[in-house]
Amino acid sequence: MEIVLENFPQEVQVTAAMEEIVKKVLNKVAELYGLEEDAEVGVTLTDNEYIKELNTKYRNKECSTDVLSFALNEGEEPEIVDGPSVNLIGDIIISVETAQMQAEEYGHSLERELAFLTVHGMMHLLGYDHIEEEDRIEMRKEEEYVLGELGIPRK
Repeated sequence: MEIVLENFPQEVQVTAAMEEIVKKVLNKVAELYGLEEDAEVGVTLTDNEYIKELNTKYRNKECSTDVLSFALNEGEEPEIVDGPSVNLIGDIIISVETAQMQAEEYGHSLERELAFLTVHGMMHLLGYDHIEEEDRIEMRKEEEYVLGELGIPRK
């Protein structure tokens, strides 16, 4: 699976360890859920201001959040003839600021929090949600499965 990783705005401090954990999680999800090599996921590590802007624009919620997911393979999209053979799964946007605050709040590392937010975002791209309690339980089970396979247990 191809992973396109960026930080925006450029002032957002992203370390090699942060990039590594995001890629590690996405590659494990690809392995566990049978995503093909032509699959592509974009990840943007950002700040609270930018994620609030997106949350307001696309979800009508005027507040920042920890992670947003935008699935690109939902619905009835027209077939692209003679285009590149890439399966665009979607985009995950993670607020590094919120991840840092939540890591402190929950008493674990920033890398662990980023791992959770990455797998959470990816589960949304794969069609899971947490609107109904039954769905929330199923999604959490899948998240914990992936994190367990990575050796990142829940504290």
